[in-house]
Amino acid sequence: MLQKLIIVAFLVVILYNLGAGLYYMLTDKGSTKRTVNALTRRIAISVVLILLIILGIWTGVIKPHGIGG
Repeated sequence: MLQKLIIVAFLVVILYNLGAGLYYMLTDKGSTKRTVNALTRRIAISVVLILLIILGIWTGVIKPHGIGG
């Protein structure tokens, strides 16, 4: 259950950074680098999430299953 909560927390943070990037893009009109920073954070967090899932599968903490379980 803890693994699912961690994954959902990562997804919420990723969506927040995506929304922040959109907001900064609309309000700053290209005058600052806040959009680039928000989207860079989103990509970095996504990569960390993918690596954590791979590590969890490799160590056996997460057990992948097919569709229909």
